Amino acid sequence: MSAAAVVLAAGKGTRMKSAVPKVLHPICGLPMIAHVVNNLREAGVERILVVVGQEGQEIQGLLGSEVEYVVQAEQLGTGHAVLQAEAVLQGCSGPVLVIHGDTPLYRPGTLRDLIEAHQSSKALATVLSVVVDDPTGYGRIIRDAADRFAKIVEQKDAGPEEALVKEINSGTYVFECEPLFEALHQISPENAQAEYYLTDVLEIIKEQAGKVEIFIHGDHEEALGINNRVQLAAAERILRDRIRERWMRAGVTMVDPATTYVDAEAELAPDVVLLPFTFIEGRTRVAAGSVIGPFSRVKDCVVGENVTISQATVLESSLDADSTVGPYSYIRPGCRLAEKAKVGGFCEIKNTTVGPGSKVPHLTYLGDTSIGSGVNIGAGTITCNYDGKKKHPTVIDDGAFVGSNCNLVAPVEIGAGAYVAAGSTVTNDVPPGALGVARSRQRNIPDWVQRWSSKTNAPEEG
Repeated sequence: MSAAAVVLAAGKGTRMKSAVPKVLHPICGLPMIAHVVNNLREAGVERILVVVGQEGQEIQGLLGSEVEYVVQAEQLGTGHAVLQAEAVLQGCSGPVLVIHGDTPLYRPGTLRDLIEAHQSSKALATVLSVVVDDPTGYGRIIRDAADRFAKIVEQKDAGPEEALVKEINSGTYVFECEPLFEALHQISPENAQAEYYLTDVLEIIKEQAGKVEIFIHGDHEEALGINNRVQLAAAERILRDRIRERWMRAGVTMVDPATTYVDAEAELAPDVVLLPFTFIEGRTRVAAGSVIGPFSRVKDCVVGENVTISQATVLESSLDADSTVGPYSYIRPGCRLAEKAKVGGFCEIKNTTVGPGSKVPHLTYLGDTSIGSGVNIGAGTITCNYDGKKKHPTVIDDGAFVGSNCNLVAPVEIGAGAYVAAGSTVTNDVPPGALGVARSRQRNIPDWVQRWSSKTNAPEEG
């Protein structure tokens, strides 16, 4: 499809009451303008221009070089915003779709149908309209006696009868390029808002014997724009429902869909099971047979086949096939659980590899640690990886056994097949096959309790 799009993203979004530009607020893990751009790409739009304000660096930092940018230095209305793209689109021969950066709910198919309907009708301009029960705040589509497009009247400019019209302007249009910019040079800010309305272009094109069509869309939710946090939450609910339905139809089990949250960029294989109150965030990939939840959060992870994650948080890590993460454990960024590795309950690991078949059963902290295969880490073990200035590594080789309640003071290496006695504080390497014991000798003091009790129960002097 030889079409271009102009995305309007220069507005400050003051009703969001936020330091973050409105179009960068996330919906299902992805900034709303990224949804808009992705939908345009999937609809087959080849060229995308984004109109940004003077402080548009954050938007450019997000979208990168995949789109083109023009700057609207002054916020003088939607017509003025589109006019900024004139020089960039000089000589454009195909249709130009104009869409707002705060409308992330359009399905790609809807945008594709809109462009195709515009081209088929040979119109110079096409406006997408929807019918709503409460049109308050929206521009009204006014039709003529032949039920064709007459004009668009903004809420503040609408008369009593016009205000009753329930067919509204979505703010999404398709234009032929040359008539669009010719008309933009003819509009004026003589209206209640003292702005250059893009909607005035449609009436100018019609008056100059150009054909203007209305593409009425049956799903008004797709056209919802986002101006405040209430509308942001509403859009999130709609998109999350779509995502859940998509994955369940693809073979994913969600025991309680209403309490299961999957981000837009996540990927789930058939036969994945998501239990209640589970969050699959970012670009997480989950392979077949894995069971996640309840009460689990997995973000930007690669999860292999038949992995189990229960009541745990896992961030920016990879879990190979048949590995396990138990309740109340925290897998921080940079970790890898190899095949059949286990992290049990109440553990925290960071920047750590747990080798094939190795076990970190419970109550353990491992930081900057490399664990080989077949290793057992006893309860209460910690790696002392930070000296106040630098992080240091711990290496635990294949087949080693670390007893309960041990402190491994990095940098240190536990050799292959070595044992570390329970309660040890290890400050030196333990050679392969050796037993490392690093604790003071026990000393029992007979009758100490009786003597202590007699002394503490004696009357106070003075």
